Amino acid sequence: QVRLVESGGGLVQPGGSLRLSCAASGSIFSRYDAAWFRQAPGKQRDWVALIQAGGETDYDDAVKGRFTISKDNAHNTVSLQMNDLKPEDTAVYYCRAYGVGWGQGTQVTVSS
Repeated sequence: QVRLVESGGGLVQPGGSLRLSCAASGSIFSRYDAAWFRQAPGKQRDWVALIQAGGETDYDDAVKGRFTISKDNAHNTVSLQMNDLKPEDTAVYYCRAYGVGWGQGTQVTVSS
């Protein structure tokens, strides 16, 4: 069973940046689409960004131009570079590999 482990979350001031990483225990990202989701307190889990197995990307309008999803197939990682962070970006961020599963989440807090 392949595990997904997120890292890189933390506390950052508005306008700051964070880079999240999702490490898989197996070689999956060359074969499966992957995405980042986020869930704010009391809200549903929402899709943020997608990277297809072939490398094509897509973003929710709320993060387009600020977030960048990428992957490294050789190292079995998917990353989310988050710039110009806003308080409304505060949430637990989850990595998903379609057809494989979810990570446990990493907390991102944007506050002054």
